[in-house]
Amino acid sequence: MPLFLIERNFAERIDITTGSVREVTEINQDIGVHWLFSFLSADKKKTYCLYEASDSEAIREAARRAGVPADVIVEVDQINPAAFA
Repeated sequence: MPLFLIERNFAERIDITTGSVREVTEINQDIGVHWLFSFLSADKKKTYCLYEASDSEAIREAARRAGVPADVIVEVDQINPAAFA
C-alpha cells in the first residue's frame, strides 16, 4: 500500500489525549487509512505523520472527518538503510 507523509499545521498548541487518538483511529479504520508514526514539533503546533493509504484523497477525507488539517500530503517511498550497507 502507498505511503504518505502528512504535514499538519495547528494555530494553537495541540493536546493529544487518549480519547482524541481513539476517535481518529476509528475514523481512519472507517476510511481505510492506517497511521504508522508521527513526530510533534517542539512548539506543539505542527505534526508530521506517516500513513498507509490507497491514495491522497483518502488521507484528506480522514482529516476532514477528524477535524484536523492535512496541509501537505506527499507520497513517499521507504528507504531501507541496510540496503546501502
